[in-house]
Amino acid sequence: MAGNFNKVFLMGNLTRDVELRHTSGNQPVANLSIAVNRRFKTQSGEQRDETTFVDCEAWGRTAEVMSQYLSKGRPVFVEGRLRLDQWQDQQGQNRSKLKVVIESFQFVDSRAEAGGGSAGPAPTRQGGGQDYGGGSYEPAPQGPDDDIPF
Repeated sequence: MAGNFNKVFLMGNLTRDVELRHTSGNQPVANLSIAVNRRFKTQSGEQRDETTFVDCEAWGRTAEVMSQYLSKGRPVFVEGRLRLDQWQDQQGQNRSKLKVVIESFQFVDSRAEAGGGSAGPAPTRQGGGQDYGGGSYEPAPQGPDDDIPF
């Protein structure tokens, strides 16, 4: 297979409120974590649950919209790519962490079902019409890696 492919699809619940900040260049960036559950049956027939916690980040308008309309416990469907962050800790040890850089997302439930909030209606879908949940948001690509050709 020629080339590379880096695409992630996840659906889960936010483990905390979205943390929005801005870079020194005033670029919005949001950090969030999603809990993805898997239910399976063991060889003995016992039902088991397994939860995977995934750290994510979103940039630009996507970060702003997620911060405005999503909060802890809300289900969300995200599409993005994996990125490996590498650094040295204070003891000089090499550390690394896989993270999902969100390129688009969809609301999974409606505001009424989620208990609402006073933030107002969710963003409109592309093509018009108000969307109170269940819609999607796909902005123009943004972020630090967008000028890298594929």
